[in-house]
Amino acid sequence: MQLGFYYDQSRCIGCHTCSVACKDWNDVPPGLAAWRRMITLEQGAFPSVKVIFSGFNCFHCAQPACIPACPTQAIYKRQEDGIVVVNQNLCIPNCQACLYACPYQAPQFREDGGKMEMCNFCFERTARGMPPVCVEACPQRALDAGPLDSLKKRYRKASAWAEGYPDPARTQPSLLIKALRKD
Repeated sequence: MQLGFYYDQSRCIGCHTCSVACKDWNDVPPGLAAWRRMITLEQGAFPSVKVIFSGFNCFHCAQPACIPACPTQAIYKRQEDGIVVVNQNLCIPNCQACLYACPYQAPQFREDGGKMEMCNFCFERTARGMPPVCVEACPQRALDAGPLDSLKKRYRKASAWAEGYPDPARTQPSLLIKALRKD
């Protein structure tokens, strides 16, 4: 089984509640490291402007680019659920090879030169049948998570790509997106 995320760009208002909840739940202090980030794209010119919000975190890819990039094999994919995790005991502080390899810039590093950290799908919550904290916190219900096969059935019109995201062909992220309509 592969766990994955669903993101509805048309519902997201860019409030960053998912990012704040993630930092709070995982005790990530204020600063550069953010396991879940929101990116804002602005397009057009007055009076035809458009703002697109894109959520980024580790998408626990089928072919994670971070794993072969790691010189110490600190990153691995769990067999039981497909979650990509890091063994911080093996991680080299500030190496950042994984960050440069990841098209989603999921690996995160704190300002103090620490070791890599990233979204772990709140595996301690999902083991208890709870959704990741970002999903639970979203006031617009723009996020969902669960077994990727179930998400594909539930959100049939979603795809693995939307404007503002890298091409999914190389890494095959465990992500479905309901893209903002092009008007």
